Amino acid sequence: MQERRWVPAGPLDVGLALSPHRRGSGDPTWHRTPDGSVWRTSRTPDGPGTLRVSVKDGAVLGQAWGAGAGWLLEMLPAWLGADDDLAGFEAGHEVLAEAARRHAGLRIGRTARVMEALVPAVLEQKVVGREAWRAWRWLLHRYGEPAPGPAPEGMRVVPEAEVWRQIPAWHWHRAGAEAVRARTIATAAWHAAKLEAAATTAELDRLLRALPGVGVWTSAEVRQRAFGDPDAVSVGDFHLAKIVGYALTGQKTDDPGMLRLLEPYRGHRHRAALLITLTGVRPPARGPRMAARDYRSF
Repeated sequence: MQERRWVPAGPLDVGLALSPHRRGSGDPTWHRTPDGSVWRTSRTPDGPGTLRVSVKDGAVLGQAWGAGAGWLLEMLPAWLGADDDLAGFEAGHEVLAEAARRHAGLRIGRTARVMEALVPAVLEQKVVGREAWRAWRWLLHRYGEPAPGPAPEGMRVVPEAEVWRQIPAWHWHRAGAEAVRARTIATAAWHAAKLEAAATTAELDRLLRALPGVGVWTSAEVRQRAFGDPDAVSVGDFHLAKIVGYALTGQKTDDPGMLRLLEPYRGHRHRAALLITLTGVRPPARGPRMAARDYRSF
């Protein structure tokens, strides 16, 4: 085990900073224990690693195991949003101002791990969350490796890019991912080295959207997590535009309407949208929910 103690410069909610990387309640790469510690696994440039993050007396304690332990501890502040710059963000709406006050510890971290953000984002395309998360769990338990160290039972490390390329069609089917999403992930895996080497969020956006099957929404979801991009708003999300519109105007809106409402926060549009989702304000449900579609039955 290796350890690092880090004192953040301002308010920090560790659980909130790490929660975007959790893909459902049974995510094999993310676990929160009753003592409040958050466990995360990652395939770092140095190999697999497990990270435990806890808070005591205002300081963050990171404990790590595996070949990637040193890299994880070096990246710990970045993962928790130490590089997140709030300059230029002003909550000009009362809903945003109240959310910013309630969640003063919100920080947008960056993992610098593109494939770990891309694969689950692709799995979440055009399906309800629980279907995507089930596929993620199945694939990780089948192709991931056990988390190093004393990680909670069942935790896994995401496989290498080469493994994603070699998953047979029948296992994608068993996971519940149809051929389109499977091809998108496999194609991205062929270009993993180039994606991981992207120097800026703009460059990563260009590379991602050049891949068949990756559009605006998927690119934003990846850049939010891998690069900590506070402006990468998830255009195309099934719910987000309606939530933002209702919270800021009392009326649901579409993506163009959401972008108009978020324009005053350019540079921080994802931050603004994220704060709005944290309020819990939702438009009344007046129509059928998006139906779950189990591709294993096809």
